[in-house]
Amino acid sequence: MSVEKGKGIAEGSSRSTASTNDEHHQQRVLPPSRYELQKRRDWNTFGQYLRNQRPPITISQFNSNHVLEFLRYLDQFGKTKVHLHGCIYFGQPEPPGPCACPLRQAWGSLDALIGRLRAAYEENGGLPEANPFAGGSIRIFLREVKDSQAKARGIPYKKKSRRRGATKAKNDAYNNIPISES
Repeated sequence: MSVEKGKGIAEGSSRSTASTNDEHHQQRVLPPSRYELQKRRDWNTFGQYLRNQRPPITISQFNSNHVLEFLRYLDQFGKTKVHLHGCIYFGQPEPPGPCACPLRQAWGSLDALIGRLRAAYEENGGLPEANPFAGGSIRIFLREVKDSQAKARGIPYKKKSRRRGATKAKNDAYNNIPISES
């Protein structure tokens, strides 16, 4: 009986060691980041949008025109007030009162969405050179949305300055300091 008991303990210990290794492996696997979760949600939403088209469109069949239609479809769920040309508040960054102008998707939200979908497309087997989310028509659409929203708000989007130029200007200013001889 003691032999059987010892055998069971030996077997049990090897099993517990194996299960302990599995637990350590599972603990090391981190949950997906917020970005990864959002990217997956965006990809699934786009796929659902394509399936709801009449006739349904498969992932392998869609092109940049479908992406543009999707972006326009999303506009109805926007939360950013974009003043129209005829609105009395057009071009005012902080209008003093309400108006009937539509709510739209903000340019920054659309830009981030396209970035996530572009990455998801390639992660799901799409070729980078054939990525419909990276097409010229998408870039043009985003630029037009950005410009129209900037005009409607009266605040231009400023391009971020390059650090190298700023550093060079700082160095030039430092080097041009006159040294007085006393």
